[in-house]
Amino acid sequence: MQAYKIRVIIADDHPVIVEGLKQTLSVATIEVVSTARNSTEVVQLLDKKEIDVLVTDYAMPGGDFGDGLPFLEFIFRRYPDLRIVVMTMMDNPGVLRTLITLGVRCIVNKSDDVSHLIPAIHVASAGGQYFSPAMKAIVDTLDRFSVVDSKPVSLSKREVEVIRLYVSGMKINDIAVRLSRSKQTVSSQKNSAMRKIGVASDADLFKYALEVGLVPLSSEQPIQPV
Repeated sequence: MQAYKIRVIIADDHPVIVEGLKQTLSVATIEVVSTARNSTEVVQLLDKKEIDVLVTDYAMPGGDFGDGLPFLEFIFRRYPDLRIVVMTMMDNPGVLRTLITLGVRCIVNKSDDVSHLIPAIHVASAGGQYFSPAMKAIVDTLDRFSVVDSKPVSLSKREVEVIRLYVSGMKINDIAVRLSRSKQTVSSQKNSAMRKIGVASDADLFKYALEVGLVPLSSEQPIQPV
């Protein structure tokens, strides 16, 4: 009787990395069914093949379904039974918190030995939680109860407006004028967003905004006062 293998898709936009991962995952309990270079190819494969675990890079631009958090949110909605292992170089606690509360339970930092993917895939397949050493060091600094048990980070529309304008380079006073709000209200909304995200400095806020796609609004997209 043939032993059961965990069926895996590897998604990464760097061919050399993909080939290296395929070699690493050449073990008796794992079958690399196919590979993908972007989110479009991932979805096409998932629609056609029976897959147990998706191993995907966090930053993988170029596909129709985006990358990062928007892509992962889409995957969770469309394939609720699929297990996911995320590979990443990021070390932003706010983004990591959001990933975990979104439902990502297995994360491997690319700075760690690639062999960590093997236990990560096995644990993901079983519905467990696995963090490679670099990731675990960050997770250990977070409030584990709020990370694991809380709902995903959700900023209000007004908080998103403030953060987008702030990371575009506008000062609090200018944002207040732009949005027809008081300086105190804008400052409070910025601080509230930072608490929800889990960042304490403007530098981490800028990094978070970049990683999750809170890109600055262009001058052609004015915000209507509310």
